[in-house]
Parts: sequence; structure tokens; C-alpha cells
Amino acid sequence: MDEEKYAPWTEKYRPAKISEIVGQKEIVERLGAYVKEKNLPNLLFAGPAGVGKTTAAIALARELYGHDYKGSFLELNASDERGIDVVRGKIKDFARSVPIADVPFKIIFLDEADALTPDAQNALRRTMEMYANVTRFILSCNYSSKIIEPIQSRCAMFRFTQLNREDIEKMIHHISKVEEVSIAQEAIDALIEVGEGDMRKTITLLQSASLHSKKITEKQIYGLAARAKPKEIVEIVEKAYSGEFSEARKMLEKVIVSYGMSGQDILDQMYAEIVKMNLPDSTKVRLVDRIGEYNFRLSEGADERIQITALLAQIALEGHMNKK
Repeated sequence: MDEEKYAPWTEKYRPAKISEIVGQKEIVERLGAYVKEKNLPNLLFAGPAGVGKTTAAIALARELYGHDYKGSFLELNASDERGIDVVRGKIKDFARSVPIADVPFKIIFLDEADALTPDAQNALRRTMEMYANVTRFILSCNYSSKIIEPIQSRCAMFRFTQLNREDIEKMIHHISKVEEVSIAQEAIDALIEVGEGDMRKTITLLQSASLHSKKITEKQIYGLAARAKPKEIVEIVEKAYSGEFSEARKMLEKVIVSYGMSGQDILDQMYAEIVKMNLPDSTKVRLVDRIGEYNFRLSEGADERIQITALLAQIALEGHMNKK
């Protein structure tokens, strides 16, 4: 890649290159080949949130066009601009214009393309056909099944996978070194736990913590994320399961007040910890079934504290039945 294209940026704040995207080795290799050839088909990026889809699209454009890439790259968020008028207006106007760079095509990047209405997707299909000579499209989505088949067939599919622990930890160490912050291993573990494989969420938490202190601790991470420590949730479940319902309820109230957690947050963490606990599979099945039932009740507008307390009562009953 031509390094002069990155001249306007300092080393610390320069944009990411495709080769620096972590956890997506095969995708990095394929996109790198497109940059080298200065040619690419329409692309469809699919995968969970925070794994590098938007970063890959922007890095691809910057490596193709240089620091003045915005003249040849149109980025739209389909969640905000999802109607047929946007496709017929803004997208079509940009698609029909002649490229001004030394690359023979422009790029239109539609983030969260699965939010486009069916009518807008059908209009987009026609636009992709009409201006194939001068414009390439990159569509990013969480669920490729929500993209109509005619568009999928016109795109090369890139499936981004969930980032593993090693990739996330590597990036946390890199950021903490560049930004000159100290982070304890317990805090790194907390970031990975709370981030749930979403690099964007993880970095946002790290940034928020660094604003409070240059020495980041586990307590800061869980406090900022409004989440209880896993061991606290496990202790609540164990107390209820062993028959200490009143003590479990007191601990639950303390956790809700201390971290400002919602009922849904409690359920999510209970589910994550129960499936990892040393319990018989038959017990796990019944408890997960109960969590699903109370999750539905909360979605229907039931009182959070009553329902979470009722779930604790169900866990206590399950423990009592298993003692017999």
C-alpha cells in the first residue's frame, strides 16, 4: 500500500489498515487482494455487532483512495435512511456520477442494510445493475437472511465471526499501551466478560474507564457497565438453591441498587452463569426454562422486582425438590 496516502495522520491517530483487523484472517486476506488489484465486486458483510464490518469497509476505501477517500466513498446508515426515496435519490445520484480517483469505480457503503425495507431493497437491486461499471456497493448487516436473494446473488459474501478472547485481549493491551493507561488483569477479564465478543462495546468501556483514572480496575468496569460481578450472581443463585431464600433476596436487592441493573440485565447474567454452574443437566434445563418464562413476562410489562424475586423462589423450590 502507498504510505503517502496516510501522510496527513500521525502514527498514533492514523486510521486502521485492513491488515490490522483482528480475528478475521481469511477476510483480511481477501480484501487485501482486492486492494492490490484495485478491483472488487459488490460485497455483503454479515456478522454480529462489533466484530469489524464497518471498520473493514472504511479501511478498504482508505487504502483504495487515500486520505481524500470521501470524494469516492458514500457511507449511509440504512437504519436512519431506509426508504425507497433514499435509494432513488441520494444513492442513485452518487452511483451515476463519474469516479474522480485513479480507481475506476466509487463505493457506496450501506451500514445495517438489513433495516432497508423490501421496496428499497428491490430498488437498490436495479441501481446495482444499472451502474455496475462505475459503482460498487458494500452492504453490512447482522442477519444476511433479511437481505433479499437477488441482492445476495449480486454480492460476494463475507461472514464475520465472533471475536475470541485472545483477539480482544491483544487489542486491549495495544490500546492501553498507546493511550498510556494501566489496566489490571482482573479488569481485562471484566472487559472481555462484559463486552461479550463485541469489540466496539469493549473499547467504549475502556475509554469510559480511562476518563476516570489512568489505572483501570475491575470494579470500575463493572460499575460503568451496570453489571454485577459474575461471582455475585452465582452466589445469589447458590443461596436460593440451597434454601436461603431471604438471604438471596437481600443480595439481589443490593446488586440492583449498587449497579442500577434492570430485570432483563439480571436475567441475562443469571442465564449466563447457570449454564456454567456445577449442576445436573436436568436441573439446568428446568432453570433455563424458568428464565425463559420470566423473560417473556418482563417483555410483556410485568413488574421487574416481583418477577425476579419470583424466579429466585422457583430456584429455591428446585433446590428443595432435588434434596428429597
